[in-house]
Amino acid sequence: MERNELYPIFLKVSQLNVLIVGGGKVALEKLTFLLKSSPAARVEMVALEFLPETVALAQKHQVTLTQDAYHATCLEGRHMVVATTDKTAVNEQVYHDCRARHILVNVADNPPFCDFYMGGIVTKGNVKVAISTNGKSPTTAKRLRQFFEDVIPENIDDLVKNLNEFRKTLKGDFEEKVETLNEYTKGLVSKKRADENEKSN
Repeated sequence: MERNELYPIFLKVSQLNVLIVGGGKVALEKLTFLLKSSPAARVEMVALEFLPETVALAQKHQVTLTQDAYHATCLEGRHMVVATTDKTAVNEQVYHDCRARHILVNVADNPPFCDFYMGGIVTKGNVKVAISTNGKSPTTAKRLRQFFEDVIPENIDDLVKNLNEFRKTLKGDFEEKVETLNEYTKGLVSKKRADENEKSN
């Protein structure tokens, strides 16, 4: 069976310098996705023209719109780049330029030209769940996101905050704290299932 070998990380994009190359519908989709998850993300977009919706969204966030054609100097100081133009040659040039500079890059709808994928995300307060299908099926990731949005309780953030305060009161070394927290939380999933079963009866 094929295995997803991607390593998931959660980036503080408010502290990174992100570039989106392109100004069309795909660029707007990627920008919207990024800002929905991380409203304070630092983003610049480079394109010859931008959709009105993109301009409106950029004005509400820390997004800089630069009206220009892509060139390699656009990559200076970048940590992460997303290429979304409708020109395959430009997107692939962005990829090769980024790889030469050790910059993480994603070429939209072109998995072989991606260092990372932008999967489905569920956010409830401090809790965030990211879903990946290894670039195979964004639709499946979307359906799984909808499932987890329904399954994860709305008050999960209260639990996380309470456990954080409880953790601060614990004595002992790291292993002892982990063991105590594991013991304290082991019934959460079964309790949630029991509550759901009661509601359905």
